[in-house]
Amino acid sequence: MPQKLYRDLCEAAGQVRGLLENLQLLGARELPWPVDTLPLRVCPTGSDAADLVAGHCRSETLEEIRADLGDCCRCLLSQGREHIVFGCGNENARVVFVGEAPGREEDKQGIPFVGEAGRLLDRMLFAMGLSREDVYICNVQKCRPPGNRDPQPDEIMACEPFLARQLAAIRPRVIVTLGRFAAQVLLKDQEAISRLRGQWREYEGIPLMPTYHPAYLLRNPATKREVWEDLKLVMSRLRDSDA
Repeated sequence: MPQKLYRDLCEAAGQVRGLLENLQLLGARELPWPVDTLPLRVCPTGSDAADLVAGHCRSETLEEIRADLGDCCRCLLSQGREHIVFGCGNENARVVFVGEAPGREEDKQGIPFVGEAGRLLDRMLFAMGLSREDVYICNVQKCRPPGNRDPQPDEIMACEPFLARQLAAIRPRVIVTLGRFAAQVLLKDQEAISRLRGQWREYEGIPLMPTYHPAYLLRNPATKREVWEDLKLVMSRLRDSDA
């Protein structure tokens, strides 16, 4: 070892020793261990919740998912849309409402459920003692299908992963699907909505309640009573989870 380097090391060691002795005189008995500041990796969708609890990884944020979606051109729906309708509401929501696809008004504003069906949904939330600020609202599809038709399989394949990531990021206590299409996509079940509604199901370990879409209620007002029964089950589940 070069003589100069040796002298420098000895001098540094002496300074450290002096510092430690001074800290001991001041009453210090231990030094804090440096915290690992490396960012945690994002947990893959569907990861075991134990990984999150153990701190092995972290959930994605909705902001990160929206940034990844970008100015999406993953399917042909992008060619006719005006705005991507990603979702809105509380990123820590206890309840997530999942609709089917944006309509004309949603496409214009980039916000889900803002038309007549959206106003009915607002009234449904009010009856539950909730508001849009308490819940999160999104759709299976982020772009409006032409003529409000059902999305095609390739369109679902392109868009559904973003919904899955949204639900994994929020990890709500309850999911409420609005309408046949949303329930069938999340549950992978082609049963009619009249048979699916009102029965608790599960999506990635999260209780899921299928019910009718507000637009359907506008055409069939008599079914509002059935939806209210479904929502009462949701309210009861939320109360139980708070206990």
